[in-house]
Amino acid sequence: MFASLPPLDNDVRAAYLTRLGLEADPPSAEAVFALVRRHAERVPYETMWIQSGELWGIDPGESAQRIAHTGRGGYCYHLNGALGMLLRSLGYDVHGHVGGVHSSAGPDPDTVGNHLVLTVTDLPSSSNPSGTWYVDTGLGDALHQPLPLTTGTYVQRPFRMGLERLGDSGWHLTHDPAGGFTGMSWTDAPARQADFEHKHAWLSRSPESGFVQVAMAEVRDATGVDVVRGLVRARIGTNAFTAEPLTRKREWFDLLASDFGLRFDASPPEARDKLWNTVVATHRRWEATNDS
Repeated sequence: MFASLPPLDNDVRAAYLTRLGLEADPPSAEAVFALVRRHAERVPYETMWIQSGELWGIDPGESAQRIAHTGRGGYCYHLNGALGMLLRSLGYDVHGHVGGVHSSAGPDPDTVGNHLVLTVTDLPSSSNPSGTWYVDTGLGDALHQPLPLTTGTYVQRPFRMGLERLGDSGWHLTHDPAGGFTGMSWTDAPARQADFEHKHAWLSRSPESGFVQVAMAEVRDATGVDVVRGLVRARIGTNAFTAEPLTRKREWFDLLASDFGLRFDASPPEARDKLWNTVVATHRRWEATNDS
């Protein structure tokens, strides 16, 4: 997937690394861990672009430019697509795969293509001699750092997750019961951007999509996840809490900037207004439903 795309411009790569607060170090297991951690901490998993009516595409180069220059994030296609481009531009052997996030019912053919997965190869370490790593900044509340692509149970506070081989052609991640989804499976085969276009259209435009229904953002750190859903700020993990709704527009946008690194400088004023009005209207409908 990534080998067929043009490389990142040098200015995009430099701005991307500046946002992460990192230098362009040679490929290594240590360096890819630093890149993934900083990405999870500083580039939010977010769907505000849906409620604002901006409706982005999923070209990885465009996603990387947006992350690097406009202070935005995205969901899996954007975050993992952009990270894949950045890793490739830094000399990593990175691969994209077709994944499917699923419910408690288990892997489902209907979910195939709703997630882009990354693996990075040829980075052996003492803890992972094979040198193949599962890399994923596009699952919101799951991974804070890469996992060795090896069957096992892995703890990344506050969650315990499992990886297992599926036959001879895929993998399955089981998330912690306290997480935001049950599991995700993927195939070894290399992905193409076209493999995700149909699901992206449904996820970002269908009234039945949870991403369309609720504006949200998440950033992951070493001990938990900071979340905003609609007007409500919360924390999962260490120092967990749920705050009262933020009902003032300026305070809400200030929160997105300070706690989630989300800027809207590149968005037209009407997009900001639409985002705010949509979030408030959704919250009022939720209040009316729960008060009845």
